Amino acid sequence: MDEKRRLLGRSVIGAAVAIALCGAVHAQDTIKIGVVAALEGPFAAGGQDCIRGAELALKEMNGMAGGKKIEFIKGSSDATPDKAVNATRKLVEQDKVQIMIGPLSGDEGIAVKNYSKTQPGVTFINGSSGAQATTLVDPSPNFYRFHTEGAQWMVGLGEHALSKGYKKMYLIAEDYGFPYSQVQGFMASYCAKGGHIVGKSWVPLGTKDYSSVVAKIPNDIDALLVVLGGSDAVNFLTQYEQAGGDKPMVGGTITVDQTVLNFKGKRRESLVGTPSAGPMADVLDTPEWKKFVAGYKANFKDGFPSPSLFAYLYYVSTRSALEGLNAVKGDLSDGQKKYRAALQKLEWNGPAGPVKIDENRNGIGTTYITEVVKNADGSLASKVIKTIPNVTQTLGLSKAEFQKMGLGSRDVPSCP
Repeated sequence: MDEKRRLLGRSVIGAAVAIALCGAVHAQDTIKIGVVAALEGPFAAGGQDCIRGAELALKEMNGMAGGKKIEFIKGSSDATPDKAVNATRKLVEQDKVQIMIGPLSGDEGIAVKNYSKTQPGVTFINGSSGAQATTLVDPSPNFYRFHTEGAQWMVGLGEHALSKGYKKMYLIAEDYGFPYSQVQGFMASYCAKGGHIVGKSWVPLGTKDYSSVVAKIPNDIDALLVVLGGSDAVNFLTQYEQAGGDKPMVGGTITVDQTVLNFKGKRRESLVGTPSAGPMADVLDTPEWKKFVAGYKANFKDGFPSPSLFAYLYYVSTRSALEGLNAVKGDLSDGQKKYRAALQKLEWNGPAGPVKIDENRNGIGTTYITEVVKNADGSLASKVIKTIPNVTQTLGLSKAEFQKMGLGSRDVPSCP
């Protein structure tokens, strides 16, 4: 009987050791990546497309990078800094992810950048948030943004607005970091070359009632500069239409993104011809873009007619994270030192142009001036009318000129 007990005990111990060893092997062969997007709030539709973009990048690599299986663990925010940090903290501190991708929105990115400084053992890769200050002010050594940001996305759009005769404009924009950056990118050249912003309405993120804003819009303007996104843009467009508004618009990058172009209403038709700018366009005649769009459509039947900006940026961010892992064969040892060195040197040809970063770990890339067109099937899309390559965070200005202007805010730059 004692012999049977000894044999049984050895079997149990052996099984436990085998399970532990299997668990250790699995841990060594799997890299956990956290993905946070705004799946609630005004950017919920965009947040869902963020996840599609990240999943597409991983599917293209068959779920592997650096010779290891990649496990996504997802978290949800609502475009507010506190919720973004809480979702990120849960993934980092409880789920023990080794790499973080996200968040979606501007002030969220600044908050997560600040949090990243408390977690030096984790590498953070921005999702789609586009506030300048995330990388331009007090950058974090373990926070990377592989795409350009909101101000860079608007370079050249001011000159284009002037070429259309829009010399006097009224601004409607959300009151947080990303729109500040967008407005600066537009106004830096628009105001310097003779344009005038004759009034501004800064509105809280998530505004539902735009009646007071519509009432303030002057009659003696040439056009509106509308820097709203998601449900905010839809609410404004709907209420402006209902009030009989008929001024032409110049849109911010996400004002005429696919998340907005698919809304229903008469005002939607009037968006045809609306100029905008950004790091991509729905209609790009390159093999890389066509492959990206085809992959998106094949994998996500519930997606948009064309990938949104959010899908594109999360795709670029995720693909960059995975390419870095391939470069170091999945080696995240020594505080991820080799991995971060590989990320800094990383360059690859993305769907909408070259992907590379500067000394602040922020993207340098192409900006596309676009106009909204109507497709044969009735859907709306953005079509490229001008391309501006290698746009940096100083917006085509010298560092001295940019520093003199200052960081984008409610009042910077001024435009009398």
